[in-house]
Formats: sequence, structure tokens, C-alpha cells
Amino acid sequence: MPTDYPDMAALERVEDELRAMPPLVFAGEARNLKDRLAQVEAGNAFLLQGGDCAESFKEFSTDNIRDTLRLILQMAVVLTFAGRKPVVKVGRIAGQFAKPRSSAIEQIGEVELPSYRGDIINGMGFTPEERLPDPQRLLKAYHQSSATLNLLRAFAGGGYADLYNIHRWTLGFAAENAYGAKYRDLADKISEALAFMAAVGVTPETHPDLSRVEIFTSHEALLLNVESAMTRLDGATGEWFDTSAHMLWIGERTRQLDGAHVDFMKGISNPIGVKCGPTMEPDDLLPLIDALNPDNIPGRLTLIGRFGADKVGDRLPALMAATKAEGKRVIWSIDPMHGNTLKASTGFKTRPFDRILGEVRSFIDVAEAEGVHPGGVHLEMTGQNVTECLGGAQAVTEDDLSSRYHTHCDPRLNADQALELAFLVAERLKSGRVETSEAA
Repeated sequence: MPTDYPDMAALERVEDELRAMPPLVFAGEARNLKDRLAQVEAGNAFLLQGGDCAESFKEFSTDNIRDTLRLILQMAVVLTFAGRKPVVKVGRIAGQFAKPRSSAIEQIGEVELPSYRGDIINGMGFTPEERLPDPQRLLKAYHQSSATLNLLRAFAGGGYADLYNIHRWTLGFAAENAYGAKYRDLADKISEALAFMAAVGVTPETHPDLSRVEIFTSHEALLLNVESAMTRLDGATGEWFDTSAHMLWIGERTRQLDGAHVDFMKGISNPIGVKCGPTMEPDDLLPLIDALNPDNIPGRLTLIGRFGADKVGDRLPALMAATKAEGKRVIWSIDPMHGNTLKASTGFKTRPFDRILGEVRSFIDVAEAEGVHPGGVHLEMTGQNVTECLGGAQAVTEDDLSSRYHTHCDPRLNADQALELAFLVAERLKSGRVETSEAA
């Protein structure tokens, strides 16, 4: 439990309120996600996990939620077509408010204040009042998550996610992109497939599932007092589920085998993830897997690599080889964001698109070399037209960063960069699929 709140009794009252609140997600939904992820583990599907670095109260709006969902859906269509496999769509949304910080203190000039730890704890403004942890923020985060989930469910089931609509949006991207020719080629092939489907009568009118999608939510289980307050017993099965999200993960800083975060995750039945960084060794990873997934259940555990483009080729092979040799039923995914952060000469924290893409490509290369399914990608991204990551077809430069740098924490791919990444990853997955087919 956090100990830096000025009024611990007020915090305990809020935690009691959260225990009495309705669940944000339901046990059956979390079990459905586990079933979908079991297909990823088997090599028959791909996991796309993405969304905000840290959700904020200020940027909460229908447009931002819609645009994030739209981007996930566009990326999923491109990846599905190229990989010939369904894509499991999991947002970093409706709960991704808290952020771990490397330092508890932020200093500007001679002034030292507590670090900003996400809107769920304190404010970004560099004043003593803003940086004071406020338990009422926990309730505001709950209600914003609830509203976000309601909107996602409405969009996902109400026709907005029509497959033909999604593809029309993607055609617009391919037509306007500076490197549009290679994207238009894939987009045109998708158009031909949809035209054929329509010609044989497979349309949203005849097949309503074409107008509906499954979208799941996830966030880092950083604040254990909140996660504990949102944990409920499923009366049908006797299992415990953290009802704050369908999927939770443990961060690189909190994955200690004897730590509280691992202990909490052992007790819930949600699908869970663990971030795996460049300091992890097989002797660290295998005991973690045994603790978190002792029954070796497919779809239960996703290992999310976050090494950096310069380290993934050296550090990942031994970890993948160990999980394969030991027969561990885990999903391997890659987070190409956190290991590729640098400070621009203009002072902004940023991430170069080429390094992000390079880590994804190296991840796929290593997986194929080790005989492991490259199961997914985990991205910090937004549907907004921000300028936070360098490069991409838009060629965002260091001088551009200041124009639309809106993140409340780490730099995110903007919509065009994220969709471009999906096209390039799709291209790489397709080449791997073709090579496998020819070898067979």
C-alpha cells in the first residue's frame, strides 16, 4: 500500500469504495481472452497490444477513445491479411493511469518535488499542490475507465468496426503516405479480397460478425491496493479475477520472484504478462514462469520483451531457447518502445521510428531462428496526430517535436507511424510465412 498519502484514513475509505463498485470487466470476458491467447501461443493467431503510455484526465474524450480503437482495428486488418492469422486486439486503455518512475523526486532549478506518477496519483503541474497524492483520483480513474469501456463496447458492437469501413480508412492512409506505393499494393489486395467476399454475398448485412469485433483491455498492475480492491470471486468457478482489466502485466521494475506484484498475480486467473528486459537471464525467467503459470496453461502468460534495438539480438535468443527447451506454454511478444528511448538535442524525450522497427524485425528474426512463434507486438501509440517519436514516412525531426508533443509521460507513435509500422511488420510476417511454405 502506498505510504506517501497525507491522509491514510482517506485512502482507506476510497479503497473501501472501490471494493463496493461494480466490476469493470467480467470473469467470462477474461476467460475469453485467455482462450484467444491460447491460439496465439499455438502459433495460430497474433497479439496486437497498444495504446497510451499513460491515460490522462485532461485528454479523456470520445474522439480520443474512438481514434485509438480505430487505429488498433486498422493495424489488425493489415496484420491479419498479411499473416493469414486472426489478430487478438488488446488496448492499453481503460486503466493505464499509473507510471513507474526511476526517481521519486523531480528537480527543476533549486526546487525539488515528488515525481509525477500518473493522473491516478497526482498531477503533472510542478507545484506542491499538484504533486500531492490525492486518493480521490483513484475514484476518478475508475469512473473514466468505466465510461471508456462503455464507449469501446458500443463502438465494437454497433457497426463502427465494420470491416469495410476499417479498410476505407486504411486506403486513405496508403493514398496519402509519402511511401504509399508499397502500402497501396497490400491495400489493393485487401480491396480485391473484400470485393470477392461481397460478390459471393459475404457482407456485414448477411454476416453480422463482419460489423463486430472483440476488443480487450489491459494495463500494468502497478498499484496493488487498487488491483486488490478490484479483485472479485467468480461464484461460478471459485476463481479470483482482477476485474479492473481483462489482462494485467508486471513491469520490469516489479518482477522480483519474491515481490508483492508476483505474489498478487499468482492469485488471479486473468491472463497476465511479464516485461522481460536486457538484464534478465534464463535462471531469472524460468522460476518466474513456474510461479505465475505452474500448470503450464496456454494463454495464461505472455512474455513481453523490451530490450532495445541494440540488445535484442544478444539477449533474447537464450531466453527463447530456455522456454522452448523447458516446454513452457508462453506467448512471446515484443515491446519495441521502452528500450529505444533517448533525449533529443532539443530536450524532449523521444524514440526513433527506425529503432522501434529494428527491434520488431530482430524479434521476428530471433523467433524464427529459435523455432518460436513471434506472437505479438506491444506498442505505446495514439490515434492523435502527435509529434513525439522521430522519423517514419512523415519524417518527424527533432525540430518538429515541440509542435505537438502532448504525452503525459513517454513518447508515443502517432497514428500514421503506428499504421506504417503495421504495414512493415505485415510485410515481414508475410515473407516469413512464404519462406515457411516453400520450405515445407
